[in-house]
Amino acid sequence: MATNPPKGDGHRIGAVRQRSQTQTPSGNWVKRNTTNGQFMDVKSDKTPFKGVRKEK
Repeated sequence: MATNPPKGDGHRIGAVRQRSQTQTPSGNWVKRNTTNGQFMDVKSDKTPFKGVRKEK
């Protein structure tokens, strides 16, 4: 019998492509498009985005 993975368990397989994230001076994490450098989204809590690489 086939065992399918659970739906909606909150994880992805592989990384988010063409995205990076950095931390603002206030401590929030902001997501950036790597092709044009435009900021896309800011998280309200102080945890980083899942599956998005961090800038150095």
